[in-house]
Amino acid sequence: MTPRTVAFHTLGCKLNYSETSALARLFEGSGYLPVKFEEGADIYVLNTCSVTEQADKECQKIVRQALRRRPGAFVVVTGCYAQLKPHEIAEIPGVDMVLGAGEKFRILDYVDDLSKAQGKGMVHAGEVRDVNTFTSSFSFGDRTRSFLKVQDGCDYKCSFCTIPQARGASRSDTVESVLQNARQIAASGAREIVLTGVNLGDFGNGTEVLEGVRPKKEALFIDLIRELDQLDEVSRFRISSIEPNLLTDEIIAFVAQSERFMPHFHVPLQSGNDKQLRDMRRRYRRDLYAERVALTKRLMPHACIGCDVIVGFPGETEADFLETYQFLQELDVSYLHVFTYSERANTPAVEMPGVVPVEERRRRNQALRGLSEMKRRAFYQEHSGTERPVLFEQHKDRSLLSGFTDNYVKIEMPFEEGRLNTIAPVLLGQLNTDGEALQAQAAVLNAL
Repeated sequence: MTPRTVAFHTLGCKLNYSETSALARLFEGSGYLPVKFEEGADIYVLNTCSVTEQADKECQKIVRQALRRRPGAFVVVTGCYAQLKPHEIAEIPGVDMVLGAGEKFRILDYVDDLSKAQGKGMVHAGEVRDVNTFTSSFSFGDRTRSFLKVQDGCDYKCSFCTIPQARGASRSDTVESVLQNARQIAASGAREIVLTGVNLGDFGNGTEVLEGVRPKKEALFIDLIRELDQLDEVSRFRISSIEPNLLTDEIIAFVAQSERFMPHFHVPLQSGNDKQLRDMRRRYRRDLYAERVALTKRLMPHACIGCDVIVGFPGETEADFLETYQFLQELDVSYLHVFTYSERANTPAVEMPGVVPVEERRRRNQALRGLSEMKRRAFYQEHSGTERPVLFEQHKDRSLLSGFTDNYVKIEMPFEEGRLNTIAPVLLGQLNTDGEALQAQAAVLNAL
């Protein structure tokens, strides 16, 4: 009997990619044959994001694409958008089933007997407050790098964010389980593991809540990375994103002396103006952020630091924006991820006065993107003429190799047989023609 085929499409963050891989392994373990999205499948699983309005629209587009490739295929939508707006998704033409956060990893219970005769748009999405379990997941298939989920959910109440509504309360894997997963990833051949979570630095929350009281954390994020640092099987770890108030001096000092944790932090800022940070209900002010950056650069002058910024938040005046721009201009960060504020239902920010016109939001976005490009190029050129270790990856141009240094400088160099998925020092040269990477050459003949 020919096995049923299943294809996946992921929208959003690294956490979603790790979870999609876990879903694929569930299907494969039950006799399904995972295929590429473009090949056409009996079942399509769309793992969604809902951070921005564009992510919602993208969901509808992907459903249409799936049905063009295989008319009559079963379409299952899960992920954050599915938890937030399950009945809205159920009305999208072609969607057969919607699974919420608590139902996502029980997907086989729902799809094994799925048939068109059951009708369309079946919704299985419980209350997010009832989601109190943690399911391990990690991305698989890219031999070079894997995204390992160690934490889920968020207890923060940022006024612009729907993630707590979509993911539930903060909860974590155990240290022992993370170590086991890391070993399994290493056995697959991946050289680098990126630790991911919704609020990664909040690692340690258990999943059992008795009489409304959560037990004390048995381990902190610093405890986890100390244990991971002892794994000889893994060459590299990266911390995907960590809140500035949770990026402690202890964590920074630990990474500075570690051989396995890369000198690279991504630290959300969101605004360089304290008024906006207060209205956003962030748990720090810009002085604390500047202190974290300064300490990182003092202990690791070569470190790469990226940050997230939101422009056009309600009440952000031109003067406020210019204050953010100047703060970022003077801050020793390496690149920015710039987001244009978009209204999200059931968030406090929707009711806030001082709505910024959409065109003005876009203008501010472009201004900060320009600043980001200048900072990234300056960071790259600062390392021209130095040697850094690189994990080699496949370039889109098969005559070239690509890769990232330990401190997240992208490189390209002529292809050499046997280099893929190895780590070796290279001599960094000048920016390539499009300014996206540094040209490099091997510093030694033998890879590590």
